[in-house]
Amino acid sequence: MQRVLVTGAGGFIGHHLVNALVERGYWVRGVDIKLPEYEETRAQEFELLDLRNQANCLRATRGVLEVYNLAANMGGIGFIHAHKAEIMHDNVLINVHMLEAARRNGIKRYLYTSSACVYPGYRQNSPEVTPLKEEDAYPADPEDGYGWEKLFSERQCRHYYEDHGLETRVVRFHNIFGPLGTYDGGREKSPAAICRKIALARDGDEIEVWGDGHQTRSYCYIADCVIGIYKLMQSDHCEPLNLGQDRLISINELVDIVAAVAGKRIRKRHNLSAPQGVRGRNSDNSRLREVLRWEPEISLEEGLRRTYEWIREELIGVGRIQAAELVAR
Repeated sequence: MQRVLVTGAGGFIGHHLVNALVERGYWVRGVDIKLPEYEETRAQEFELLDLRNQANCLRATRGVLEVYNLAANMGGIGFIHAHKAEIMHDNVLINVHMLEAARRNGIKRYLYTSSACVYPGYRQNSPEVTPLKEEDAYPADPEDGYGWEKLFSERQCRHYYEDHGLETRVVRFHNIFGPLGTYDGGREKSPAAICRKIALARDGDEIEVWGDGHQTRSYCYIADCVIGIYKLMQSDHCEPLNLGQDRLISINELVDIVAAVAGKRIRKRHNLSAPQGVRGRNSDNSRLREVLRWEPEISLEEGLRRTYEWIREELIGVGRIQAAELVAR
């Protein structure tokens, strides 16, 4: 059994990736500062380690051939706007220490998970945005804080490849969503937040939507994301690569799709003072198709249906839907 490391294995994407690798026959060590929140890990070994510490990175990377580095301090748009110093501090430490530990421990291949937040704001000023190609990241003007640390870590991967021969892979996520992800508490992404709000609402209720709702995004379901990560790791492509759907929709349309899944009529109350990020962002998947001979396949509607049903069941399990209905009466 090939031995691999998944950092961030207690988080949303990392947990799904561990499951997929175990199913493919890998021996997986999972590392995080926390255990998975919603179900037990399937990793053969799981260690609770703070990867801001270099000694812990050296420990995490011992005795494995490949590293999937998903460890990061991050969250939804509200969190990354309010915690820029913390995010940059923690994530830069994690990534520089993980790369050096991988080099010192002779790791064969190293995957770094970046973000579409590396793309410049001047290319994302309109809801009718032109899909973003990988080379559009420069001249640089990424998302303040979170986007800058991601772009810096992409460069670190490039230099460790050029200077030390560490085979690095870089994937740029475009709004990954699905079950087993955070849906409350401030770190959740927009699909999970909208699913939660609609699950808690009655038919005909009003929910708050951040911004005017005309801002646009593309969304990729978690199962496709995990396949894309694995395919990139197996490829010979060492430059950053987009991973996401290329279907552009507005936040208002996202709300309407979830409402249809829930079978509810939902009114929108737009909060124009809330963080909303860039006006438009979409993935150009031309290189993804060329490099991997594949692209995400699960429709947004199907992905949202699975995600909504999981979040609704979670809310029932903790008594929040029942409590909301009692208050409404």
